[in-house]
Amino acid sequence: MAILQALALLLAFQLIGEVAVYALALPVPGPVLGMTLLLGAVALRRDWLTRLRPTAATLLTHLSLLFVPAGVGVMVHGTRLAAEGVAIMVAIVVSTVLALAATALTVRALLRDDEPGR
Repeated sequence: MAILQALALLLAFQLIGEVAVYALALPVPGPVLGMTLLLGAVALRRDWLTRLRPTAATLLTHLSLLFVPAGVGVMVHGTRLAAEGVAIMVAIVVSTVLALAATALTVRALLRDDEPGR
């Protein structure tokens, strides 16, 4: 799969997720649903993983560019951040701790399944 084809496939799954979330009024971000669907597709078609890996790796090397819009947003909404900063920080810390805990429990459960003799 060429780089452009792999990128198109990644974007297609994101679009499918966005459309599904909009059409079904789901309480989840479209890209999250799209990547979940992509995970299912890769599980069914293992050859996609090796074909998508170079494009995904390239995107990850440039991931920091995606934070530029967030930085601009912080500058534009400075007064709002001053007013609601504590609530935002609490939400960020709590969600980060929950995400780390969920990841740790998932990895622990998966590693337990890989142990010999089970």
